[in-house]
Amino acid sequence: MGQKLAGGNVALALLGNTLPTGAILVVLILIFGPVSGAHFNPVVSAAFASRGELPWSEAAAYIAVQIVGAILGAWLAHLMFELPLLQLSTTGRTGAGQWLAEAVATFGLLLTIFGCITGASAATPYAVGLYITAAYWFTASTSFANPAVTLARALSDTFAGISPGDVPGFIVAQAIGALAAVLFANWMWHTKSAPSLR
Repeated sequence: MGQKLAGGNVALALLGNTLPTGAILVVLILIFGPVSGAHFNPVVSAAFASRGELPWSEAAAYIAVQIVGAILGAWLAHLMFELPLLQLSTTGRTGAGQWLAEAVATFGLLLTIFGCITGASAATPYAVGLYITAAYWFTASTSFANPAVTLARALSDTFAGISPGDVPGFIVAQAIGALAAVLFANWMWHTKSAPSLR
């Protein structure tokens, strides 16, 4: 929708992607927090598992569902906007700046989650939504910060897409950012929290 309404204005298209993404994240976390802890992101689930706050078997199941759900979501968007169902993105997103941006975006997302659940758990849904909204603009990569979303966006030749060949670099950067966040959070707060974004 952002791409269709922007009339070629890239900043407006980005804004049209940013606001609904941040807003729906808040809604989804509030809805699904009581069900699953609102695990929508493989690096978040893996981070909780690495801290001993989620069984690895459960994290693996979450990750599989997250990937399938992201792909189905991309296909649903194609159907709603009458685009070809099966696509591959041609949008190049590669290079040291993009990878660093993804590491920073993922580090900040995990730090937002860990910090909030440590001291202000009720604020977590809002903080995550606001963080992602802001990170669209302060990162060079527009803050994918989610391997499942990265894979799904490779299957959409739209404004939000990423070339399949650029996906591995993004996922490695996201993993590095997540690992750094886990180490920093363990040092910063010296405490374990419930595995939930509620």
